[in-house]
Amino acid sequence: MKPTSILTLPVLSARPAQASRSQNMRTVHDPLGRGIGYLRLSLTRGCSMRCTYCRPETDANPRGELRLSPSEIEQLVRHLTEHHGLNKVRLTGGDPTSRPELLQIIERIASVPGVADLAMTTNGLTLERMAQHYRAAGLRRVNISLDTLDRDRFTRLTGVDGLDRVLRGIDAARAAGLSPIKLNTVVVRGQNESCLIELARFAAPRNLELRFIELMPMGPLASDWRERYVPASEVRERLSRAMRFDSLLPQGHDAARRHHVTLDDGRRATIGFITPMSCNFCADCNRLRITADGGIYPCLMDHPAGSLLSALRPAFDAERVDRLLRQAYTKKQPEHPAAGPVTMTAMGG
Repeated sequence: MKPTSILTLPVLSARPAQASRSQNMRTVHDPLGRGIGYLRLSLTRGCSMRCTYCRPETDANPRGELRLSPSEIEQLVRHLTEHHGLNKVRLTGGDPTSRPELLQIIERIASVPGVADLAMTTNGLTLERMAQHYRAAGLRRVNISLDTLDRDRFTRLTGVDGLDRVLRGIDAARAAGLSPIKLNTVVVRGQNESCLIELARFAAPRNLELRFIELMPMGPLASDWRERYVPASEVRERLSRAMRFDSLLPQGHDAARRHHVTLDDGRRATIGFITPMSCNFCADCNRLRITADGGIYPCLMDHPAGSLLSALRPAFDAERVDRLLRQAYTKKQPEHPAAGPVTMTAMGG
């Protein structure tokens, strides 16, 4: 795979979530015409895990953290849906299940017309007892972090002896009807690159989509990223020892390049590669990231481009929201920077 050239980035046009609302659109675009179709909303920095690639040792679980309220979140999502073409929302963190008002937030977002896809990324530790409640509140699907099936290795990677809880949580999510369920595996050299085929054998009979994510030069492993980084080409070579890659699926705005595969035992599965470093997907990026305190991140690996907080409180100000978003999107680059300045726990993935 060859890195995307800045010179070949196409100009994208914003696509309204619903044609009937097109007359109400005042869509924000960046200089290359990329708009907002997908909101990744971080609910908290808090997380019960301390993954080696994600959360620094010095990052304590926040107390008194400034967070957007459920009503502020609903107002923002409603505005982005009605006026900017938003149709997909993902709840992130930290871990969103650390947010006490999570069920209320899910219910409020699910009630917004035009939100066709409401998803959540989680470490999976609460799913065993909460998956049915999340689904009843309006959550449609879930991504679960799972970097290994070896208990000792899992504990070293996450700081928590919680593998069994995560596996039971996956079963609970399936039983609750959350679908599709995707497993996110960050591949880190010296930690889990030997576990990849085992994860594929686990995912296939359970109809779970497995996504291998390239390590990015941000967070705790940024300083030794070159030694830890495993390119997707190497991941695929390892997987090819136990499976045949049958077909490449249409990508669209999805970050993952997804393949139908057949394992050597005859089982079929869907495997994706998220390749921010070896072959980025910046040209089709329609994501807006908002942190728990209202920070604006048009790009995962760039600096924040302002804050929406002053437009959300003490009262919602739609014109100010639009002005702040336009200012932020003028700073969105054709491609992400070479390294990220923040950690995932601060702004979600």
